[in-house]
Amino acid sequence: MKRAAVFILTLLMLVSVSAGCAGRQAGPGREPAKEEQTQKVEIIVFAAASMTETMDMICSAYEEKNPGVTVTCNYDSSGTLKTQIEEGAYCDIFISAASKQMDQLDIAADKEINKDGLDYIDPATRTDLLENKVVLAVPEGNPGNIGSFDDMVTGLKEGSILLAMGNEDVPVGQYTQKILACYGLDESELAGKGVITYGSNVKEVTTQVSEAAVDCGIVYATDAFSAGLKAVDTADKDMCGQVIYPAAVLKGSGHPDEAGAFLSYLRSDESAGIFESVGFTCIR
Repeated sequence: MKRAAVFILTLLMLVSVSAGCAGRQAGPGREPAKEEQTQKVEIIVFAAASMTETMDMICSAYEEKNPGVTVTCNYDSSGTLKTQIEEGAYCDIFISAASKQMDQLDIAADKEINKDGLDYIDPATRTDLLENKVVLAVPEGNPGNIGSFDDMVTGLKEGSILLAMGNEDVPVGQYTQKILACYGLDESELAGKGVITYGSNVKEVTTQVSEAAVDCGIVYATDAFSAGLKAVDTADKDMCGQVIYPAAVLKGSGHPDEAGAFLSYLRSDESAGIFESVGFTCIR
């Protein structure tokens, strides 16, 4: 009898312990353990610095509509972004402020431009997204009394003003070089006279104008608008060509479908409203 009693008591204790363990695993108020946690997909976008304000707004709107996606943007000059991609920086979408930097990464582009035969761009996704304008902006109060590109040229020749422009590897700098050449001005000579300062991207040029460190600066219309600067003149196509922003998904993207979906969103009416609010023209 004693052995039977001990056996029954031991059996009851084992049942009680087993029930207790089961209660800790999935008891009231406790979610069962999940084998896989849902993770957000992160899309990395390399975008020209002149798109900073608009892209921040568009990314926020897209994430609200697509809670499973996070969009992270890296802003800088198109030349710097192109170099980062070449050096192995991860990127899903590239948006440059000129065709040149995109062409230099596109195997389908003219070999005279893509001299190294780089093959980073998925040509099936490449699209001309936006058009911008190049303008001459002045600080508040316009201390140099500059009202046009003609006034800028006169001031540069006289050595009476200071102009801010982008570096030669920056699209806005390349557009500025075309404007100077259009007026028959020698950039090297002007730089030697100390009447030109440089910025590594359009935001640096814009800041120099905003802080009145210079008398004028050549920037994009959208940057002048975002910084609250007065644009006293606008360059036409004969002066510097069209300012086209191409966009494409990279072949090395780890999320080509999600990247393609976001690129499509950038061409939507909702995105167009944001782009156009600061002066971009959407290319349909």
